[in-house]
Formats: sequence, C-alpha cells, structure tokens
Amino acid sequence: MSNQPDVGFSAFRETAWLYVAVVTIVGAGILFSLYAGAHLAPPTTASRHIAVAQEGVHRADAIRSPSPTILAALAHNASTGLSRLILQLAIILSVSSAMGWAFMRLGQPAVLGEMTAGILLGPSLFGLVAPQAFLFVFAPASLDALRLFSQIGVCIFMFAVGMELDLSQLRDSAHRFLVIGHSSILIPYLFGVVLALFLYSNYAPSGASFTPFALVVGISMSVTAFPVLVRILQDRKLFRSKLGQIATLCAAIADVTAWCILAFVVAIAGAANVKAATFSLLLVGVYVAAMIFIVKPLLRRLLGQSLLHESEPTKGVLALVFGTVLLSALSTEIIGIHALFGAFLAGIVMPSGGGFRKKLVLRVEHFSSVLLLPLFFAFIGLRTQIGLLNSPWDWLICLVIIAVATVGKLGGTSLASRMMKMSWRESLKLGALMNTRGLMELIVLNIGYDLGILSLPIFTMLVLMAIITTVMTVPLLNLFDDKAVAATR
Repeated sequence: MSNQPDVGFSAFRETAWLYVAVVTIVGAGILFSLYAGAHLAPPTTASRHIAVAQEGVHRADAIRSPSPTILAALAHNASTGLSRLILQLAIILSVSSAMGWAFMRLGQPAVLGEMTAGILLGPSLFGLVAPQAFLFVFAPASLDALRLFSQIGVCIFMFAVGMELDLSQLRDSAHRFLVIGHSSILIPYLFGVVLALFLYSNYAPSGASFTPFALVVGISMSVTAFPVLVRILQDRKLFRSKLGQIATLCAAIADVTAWCILAFVVAIAGAANVKAATFSLLLVGVYVAAMIFIVKPLLRRLLGQSLLHESEPTKGVLALVFGTVLLSALSTEIIGIHALFGAFLAGIVMPSGGGFRKKLVLRVEHFSSVLLLPLFFAFIGLRTQIGLLNSPWDWLICLVIIAVATVGKLGGTSLASRMMKMSWRESLKLGALMNTRGLMELIVLNIGYDLGILSLPIFTMLVLMAIITTVMTVPLLNLFDDKAVAATR
C-alpha cells in the first residue's frame, strides 16, 4: 500500500515530461518554420486557386495597422456582416415581442404589434429620431441577409398553416368558396381600376402608361394579407372554426389569383411578354395538379411506416419533408407566384394519418412564429416611409383610397357570401377578415414601385391603406359580433 503514492507520482511525472516534450518540440518546430519562412522570397504571382473574402482582408488590414486602438477594433468587429445580422435579429425580436405584448393588452392580435414594430424600426420613426444609429443597425448593404431570412420564415410558417388547414369539411361546397374568393378579388379590383382613372393624371410617375398603373392599383385594392389573416385567426382562436377555414381557403384562392394577375402586370410593364405570362399560368395549373395527384400519393407511400409507428419524426423523415417544402417553394418562385404559396401547398399535400401533421406542426410552427416571421414583418416595415404626404389634398385622397378599398373588399366579399347562402353575420365577418391587407400587400406595392408604375406619393397612400385596413379587422369583427348579440335580445 505504501508504494501506491510513489506509483501515482511517477505516472504524473511521466505525463508532465511527455506534455513538456510535445509542447517544446512542436513549439520549436513552429518557431523554426516561421523564422525560415520570414527569409523566403515573396511570391511573384498569386495562386489562381485562392480567393480572399473582402471581410477577411479588412480584418487583416485592421490587425496590421500600426497602432490599432481597442475601441477601433471593437467598432470594426461590430460592423462585420455577422455582427450586424445578430444585432438586427436581437433588436427586431425584442421590439416585436414588446409591441406584440402591448397590442395583446389592448385587445388586438399580437401580429399587429409585430407589424407596427416593423414600421417603428424603419425610417418613419427610428430613422427620423436617430438617423446615425439607424444607418449603423440597418445599413442598406446589410439588409440582403435579413430579407432572405424573412422570406424563409414566412415560407415555413405558411407550410405549417397548410398542414393545419382541413379541406375535408369544405370539399362538398368548394364551388361556393371559389365564387367567394374570386368575388373578393374581382369586385375591389374593379373599384381600383375605376379609381385609377381619377388618380392617373396627378399621381402616376412620368412615363408610366395607364394600363399597368390601373392594374397595380386594382391589385392593391383586392389583395388579402394571407399570413396576417391566419395569425389573426389563430390569435382569436378562430382558425379551426368553419369561418376560419372558409376565410383561409378564400384568401388562398384570392391571393393566387392576384399573383397571377400580377404576372400579367409585369409582362405588360415590359419585364416579359404576354405569351410568357400565359405560359406561367399554365405552369401553375400543372404544378398544382402534380402536387395533388403525384406528390401527395408518393409522400403517403414513402412516409407510411412513420405515420403509423414513429412517435416522433426521424431525421430522414424531416429531411424528406423539408426537401419537399423547399422544392415546392422553389417551383412557385420560378413560376412567378411567390415561394410562400409553394410552401403552403406542400403543407396541404402532407399525409395526415397517425397524427403526422400535428407532430410536424409542433416542431416548426413556434420556431417560425416566434423567430422568423417577425423578420418578415420588420423587413417590409423597414422599406416603408410615412410622412411623404405633404398637403391636405394628399391626405384627402388617401382617405378616399382607404374608403374605396374597404367598401370594395368588405362589401364585395360580404355580398358574394350572402348570395352563397351564408348568414349576414358570417358574411360581414368574412368580409372583415378578407379586408385584411397588411404588409403582404407591400410586396405588391414594392414591385409596382420598382417597375416605375407607382410614384412615391401614391405608394405611400397605398401603404397607409394597407396598414389601416388591417388595424380595422379586429374592431370590425367585434362590431359584427356585438350586432349579432344585440339582434338576439
């Protein structure tokens, strides 16, 4: 027993000597290599296989500077792409959470708080109050990564929405909802085109022809903010109700139609030819048919064992599912009707046996809703500028636009719903939900502005219309509920 401490000390001593020997030999080798390399002749030409990233060059220059200060080094590190993106994510999520909580305390859906947060973080408030800080946090060159994150977020969210949509209870009356969905597009579209007759001379940009201007104004009147509508339904616990399912399906029908019309607008504006736009619409039909009649049975066959026996989706199953989502989103993006509809349809065709959809929803919905979707609202809000209207006449025209948009969308949807044998109460509530335009419409408006179809004043008016009609949704739903309760007394 007395020899055990000596044995332990001997083992420790051998280990220590080995450690010292390794460090010494390796260290000496590194120092010798550096000494020998310092006396080598400089290279005459750079290797054609090596490309140095610009950010790495900047970092190396900062390290090689004669007397870099600690503050300068920290400022440089804070301005790198990754640091800027992390800072943006932290600010957006913090402000979005705070505004969502505040709006819920006021009886409004949290999604409206997230939308408002995007506006507040943009040039309308943050950029106005602290322009230098705004330019540092949201430098224009740094917004590309944020834009891509936001688009991925809304696609994942719409995939979860598609999985939660139960079409079986609507199958027997699908024709009714097709009529309502298209009526909710066509009637306000007509209102928008007529309104464009009065707006064109004073508010169209120079050089823009009337036809694309009128078509874009019509789309702005008729589009429904699909993700915002779904979030409102979920916050009010209406998504799984019959009204919620009808509203979601009608909004999907209406917005796919609006994106198809937008394809024609882009063609007329000169970005493509009409034949190409028509071909894109044919591709949409082929895509939908392929997803329903080919991809859906194939997924059911490939995932059969997982549906019946797996308590949780395996990594292989998740890889197959998200691969399907990405390919579907890519297909619709290439066709020209936006990637989020491809993700939505991928959710619809997912097998539903064995609670498979519920297992997937639990994995992706909270992640997309809490982390990624606020980025979508924030990014669109960052591109919105309020304060461009500088005369009472401009504000009067803006109020007229809001009134025409509300009457066309809410009134047209309600009238079509009533003709399809829905009660007046349900028809008006459906009209209020379809009148939710939100920030989804800003995508359309940005396309119109980028194409030179919309001027900045009319762009600003339509942005304000989109926000105000979205804010009106919950008060209108409460009003129609109160009217219904009063009528039963």
